[in-house]
Amino acid sequence: MRYSRLFPILAAVGLATAQPAAAQDNASGPVYIVTYFDVAPAATTQSAALSRQYAEAARKQDGNAEFEVLAEIGRPRYATLAAWRDRKAGDADSQGAAFRDKLQPLTVGGFGVRSHSGAAVATAKRRLPADAIYVLTHVDVFPTFKDQALELVKTQAEAARKDAGNLRYDVLQWDGHPNHFTLVEVWRDRKAFDAGATAPHNKEFRQKMTPLEGALYDERLFRAVR
Repeated sequence: MRYSRLFPILAAVGLATAQPAAAQDNASGPVYIVTYFDVAPAATTQSAALSRQYAEAARKQDGNAEFEVLAEIGRPRYATLAAWRDRKAGDADSQGAAFRDKLQPLTVGGFGVRSHSGAAVATAKRRLPADAIYVLTHVDVFPTFKDQALELVKTQAEAARKDAGNLRYDVLQWDGHPNHFTLVEVWRDRKAFDAGATAPHNKEFRQKMTPLEGALYDERLFRAVR
């Protein structure tokens, strides 16, 4: 595994077919792009194979820092997680359109593509084990609470990184929608995730965040597709 593949990134939720029209100009810094898609239950094997091919090709492109494919536990949904040097590099992805064209017949719905900047991103502690649990959470707060929410998620990230089983915890902020965040977590295994979920700092975080939310706290568990 390349060191660059440990570069944190992340994710977002939804099945829209394009990035927000009001995306912020983040040309000078890293760009984190996540694409979600649901597939027919009978098409999971083929979808995973196509996604792996795309990942291998994307990692070879200039400016790519990470590209991972994740499969949601318990349902036929996938996420591709990409980190690029800057917006120009992300926009120059020569493989994405062809990948979506090949995958389209297997999907249920469209492709949810979201671009992010990093609000609180740290290097992963170590190589990630094959059975690690990835957690992608969409946090949506009312616009008037965006600054308060940002401080809460940053504080939570700092605390969670100290938990024994945590391997990564990053906060990404949607371009064009600063009141939307994607939390990217990686835990050693399910037991470690469950312990983190019941930690006092996580309980306090959730209790403080709930009154600010404009939509339900959307937490999903994944495993990496290798």
